[in-house]
Amino acid sequence: MERFKDKVAVITGAASGFGREFARIAAQLEMKLVLADVQMEALDQVRAELEGQGAQVLAMRCDVRHGEQVQALADACMQRFGAVHLVFNNAGVGAGGLVWENTQADWEWVLGVNLWGVIHGVRIFTPLMLECASRDSSYQGHIVNTASMAGLLNPPTMGIYNVSKHAVVSLSESLYQDLKLVDAPIDASVLCPYFVPTGISQSDRNRPDELQNAQQLTASQRAAQAMLDKAVVSGKLTAEDVAQKTFAAIRNRQFYIYSHPEAMGHVQKRMEDILAQRNPGDPYETVPHVRDSLREKFRST
Repeated sequence: MERFKDKVAVITGAASGFGREFARIAAQLEMKLVLADVQMEALDQVRAELEGQGAQVLAMRCDVRHGEQVQALADACMQRFGAVHLVFNNAGVGAGGLVWENTQADWEWVLGVNLWGVIHGVRIFTPLMLECASRDSSYQGHIVNTASMAGLLNPPTMGIYNVSKHAVVSLSESLYQDLKLVDAPIDASVLCPYFVPTGISQSDRNRPDELQNAQQLTASQRAAQAMLDKAVVSGKLTAEDVAQKTFAAIRNRQFYIYSHPEAMGHVQKRMEDILAQRNPGDPYETVPHVRDSLREKFRST
């Protein structure tokens, strides 16, 4: 996708983190914006900021777990702007701990946002984009699905998150291949960021009441949360940096987008283990003190 001015961008999870930075860059490129999030107050602040810069913005509360709400977002987009060119299926949440300690509510929440949110975005917006392309011979479209480096690796105490993000990588690769099969003028990318200071480590603030857990966090869940908080806050790359990389990838029709290319060594090692039929390697091989610290915290109940 090379032309952005006056095109329509749809962004979920637009009130903070990557989504907010996608929206800011899209506004600078003079795109029309459809912004969605469950945090309406924060979303209104983003809308006001971008409208103050002259952007045309439609902001809607949307819980991407629910297909009917994503459909309402698409309907409102078409009614307001009549087209859609760039879609960021970006909303995401996280939960950690030993995988057998995650409750059904944990699984429903994380998979609902991280996976079903992308599924709904793909199944609802792709046909609309194809319809737009059928009416415009010069149409260019692009879909960006936010996964994670956890979609290519399987770090301990992040099982529920890993599962959701591996599925997003698979869905995105399938989308890419299917679009190529039908010669669609639509490209696809999967964004796999590593640790970047965003609000995801505190995503529990947006957890719906019906999926709250009655019991207290386990020792492993508390340890995983503390480790994630530290890793995210210490990230040197900003959400703005990642957003800039993402738009460069869109221009270059690049599928895989990595925030930290140096992390790909871990992915290569995992692939080599798979090809050699070796058991999964030790993720703490170079930092055994991290493993020891986690184990100590697990015993602190």
